[in-house]
Amino acid sequence: MEKLPLVIINSPTATGKTQLAVNLALEFGGEIISADSMQVYRYLDIGTAKPTMEERRGIKHHMIDVVNPDEEFNAALFAEKARTVIAELAGKGKPVFVVGGTGLYVRALLRGIIDTPDVDENIRNHYRALRETHGKKYLYDMLLQRDAAAAAQINPNDSVRVIRALEVQEQTGESITVKQKKHSFTDCPYSTYKIGIQVERNELKQRIELRTERMIEHGLLDEVKKVLAMGYSDKQKSLQSLGYKHVIGFLNKKYGWNEAIHLIKRDTWQYARRQMTWFNADKEINWFDQNSLGEIKNMLDNCWKKE
Repeated sequence: MEKLPLVIINSPTATGKTQLAVNLALEFGGEIISADSMQVYRYLDIGTAKPTMEERRGIKHHMIDVVNPDEEFNAALFAEKARTVIAELAGKGKPVFVVGGTGLYVRALLRGIIDTPDVDENIRNHYRALRETHGKKYLYDMLLQRDAAAAAQINPNDSVRVIRALEVQEQTGESITVKQKKHSFTDCPYSTYKIGIQVERNELKQRIELRTERMIEHGLLDEVKKVLAMGYSDKQKSLQSLGYKHVIGFLNKKYGWNEAIHLIKRDTWQYARRQMTWFNADKEINWFDQNSLGEIKNMLDNCWKKE
């Protein structure tokens, strides 16, 4: 079966992915699928850096405004819905550009989700309690003893992944790495061309700070107040994300406004660094600087001619 060509634009937040995707979609007559775990939520526009209608320049964007802030959404749902959209667009002969910084969503789209057991809250809370009492190193040492193969692939400070590996081992008696190896990655129906945008670290940090200030100027505080006034709880997962949780902290008088802005900038930069680590590990990504639109167009022209 012939594989559908798919362009993936992955890189950290604030690197200019949306602008590049729109330019390429205009050039090749394509449409865009957003692979952003926050832009799926309705009403959360400013804090998620959702592209405005002006920024979209007439290009149709899919997987934006899919669910309400209190509805469940995850990588598996994204993959299912995005694959349907891709098939429809392929039937119309339209090139597809998947753009976003949520690496897990892209991996789920291309490779599926590994078969791990549902979360057992009792087990998870047990390990969380151990972390609070004894620290992250204690949990990591426990994983080293029980599942050295998994421990070798996880940062000792990444307690979320450490806990998940411990959960899987306890619930199934099998290493999470074994489950990953069992999972078939051969069914990907796409020929993928992965593009990343490189931005020097100091410049990226400045971009994040400037974007945060623009979000504030454009009304992030009012957006949060409006969503809360609609009846959505500030405990919703969607409202515990970057930007929103900080504004909510200000509204709940945990800290002042200037501190809230500082925390948004700091935590967004830390998130961007984690994204860099994720994407740098993907050897299939072709990296370009931000002024390489012509070079990228030529690469895609050559790739599609081979199809």
